[in-house]
Amino acid sequence: MTRVAFEYALIRLVPRIERGEMMNVGLVVYCRSRDFLAVRTHVDPDRLRALDPDADLDAVDAVLIGYQQVCDDERRMTLGERFRWLTSPRSTIVQPGPAHTGLTEDPGLELERLFAVLVL
Repeated sequence: MTRVAFEYALIRLVPRIERGEMMNVGLVVYCRSRDFLAVRTHVDPDRLRALDPDADLDAVDAVLIGYQQVCDDERRMTLGERFRWLTSPRSTIVQPGPAHTGLTEDPGLELERLFAVLVL
């Protein structure tokens, strides 16, 4: 199989902006040539509580569900538009990191590999 270009960005949780501490809670992967866009998320509650004992896990989960809904919504935007929207800078406690590029034969497998290495 031929390797193709893909893009990805981490989704980071910054529970206390003033402290600047963050944890990776998700990943967005986009591959134009394979019509692929996917989001995976995972929040470790113990790690979150170590950064901020008062963090609102339900609110964080709601934002991450929103990421998934935008990723899955085919009616309004193309895959590329959705990826750009998901990775646009925000000043909230859930923030996308910068977009990176790479080459892969299978963007789905790349999502799983990067998620295991960078988020879990």
